[in-house]
Amino acid sequence: MKRTTILKTLLGAVLAAASGSAGYWMARSHGAPSAAAPQQATKERTVLYWYDPMAPDQHFPAPGKSPFMDMELVPKYADEVNAASGVAIDPAMVQALGIRVAPVVRGALGNALSATAALQFNERQVAVVQAWTSGFVERTHARAPGDVVARGAPLVDLLVPDWTGAQHEFLALLGTGDAALIGAGRERLRLLGMPPDLIAQVEQSKAPHPVLTVRAPFAGVIESLDVREGMTVASGTTLAKLKGLETVWLEAAVPEAQASDVKVGEAVTATFTAYPGETFKGRVVTVLPEMNSEARTVRVRVELPNREGRLKPGMYAAFHGATLLPAPVLQVPSEAVIRSGTRNVVLLALQGGRYQPVEVKLGQEADGKVAVLQGLAEGQQVVVSGQFLIDSEASLQGVMTRSSQP
Repeated sequence: MKRTTILKTLLGAVLAAASGSAGYWMARSHGAPSAAAPQQATKERTVLYWYDPMAPDQHFPAPGKSPFMDMELVPKYADEVNAASGVAIDPAMVQALGIRVAPVVRGALGNALSATAALQFNERQVAVVQAWTSGFVERTHARAPGDVVARGAPLVDLLVPDWTGAQHEFLALLGTGDAALIGAGRERLRLLGMPPDLIAQVEQSKAPHPVLTVRAPFAGVIESLDVREGMTVASGTTLAKLKGLETVWLEAAVPEAQASDVKVGEAVTATFTAYPGETFKGRVVTVLPEMNSEARTVRVRVELPNREGRLKPGMYAAFHGATLLPAPVLQVPSEAVIRSGTRNVVLLALQGGRYQPVEVKLGQEADGKVAVLQGLAEGQQVVVSGQFLIDSEASLQGVMTRSSQP
């Protein structure tokens, strides 16, 4: 019994020694990693979000499968992006892509308005020539629709038999020398439809004039001639219709964005392909209230003098609004602005080949430049060419999203 007990005691001692020895060597072999564990923990990278490389604008809070593609989401680490310093682009790539920049300047922004236009008749200068009394068409002076006539040109000669007896009576009253009777006779002729100039002619010549010559009230074109020689006409019958040519209308299609810049009474100019090198001056008489829903333009009506008759309705022209010079404003080239529909962004060129997206508030736009009301400062550099490639890289890194957050 004692021998068996002694053997068990020795075996336990050997096992204990072996266990201690193994523990010691295990501790030695794993001692360095254990000491470095805190240091390794400090080097762990912080994940901002997960994203699908095929749809970098969509961010996810946890890893997993992409809902767009059959692939795992990729983490975006905090040390990969610095929203405050923008996105970095390799200088070699900048040169290869032809990225150009332009300064933010302060100056006057002209409001040069230009639009296509066409000439039309002045619809306010339309005359309907009617017979003042019943009679017969004695002569039409070889007129026809489309003829251009001067102011006062004869159109139709009407023979009015009823005037003959009345004019003879008036001439008899003139012989009496009674002013009251002469005035009554003159009034009777006027009520019969005789124009004052014809009454004066009868009184001066002391002879009857039963023929009334109807003349053009202004210079224009005969739109219609409704009578012919030998016809009988009644009082109020339309003899002819005229449209004036002393002034014409220039109707311009102004883009919706510039419609508010056009004011009634504003002086404008027009150029015509028929008269190269010449400029015609006019003024805005009407801005029509209806907009063309397809072309998104507003019709602007300009009145132009046409004393020499050189401007013919149907001609095409270029309409130019007066150039306004408002107070100096910050401005950048229009091509520098990335317009998403909900906000406007420009890319600032920073030191070290970095580009920072900045949201801006825009103002008036003209001559390829746009006023910047908020977001930029004078002297800064903005990207005007290749910004969409930088925008794609910034979206991939999440810079564009976070730059809009307060």
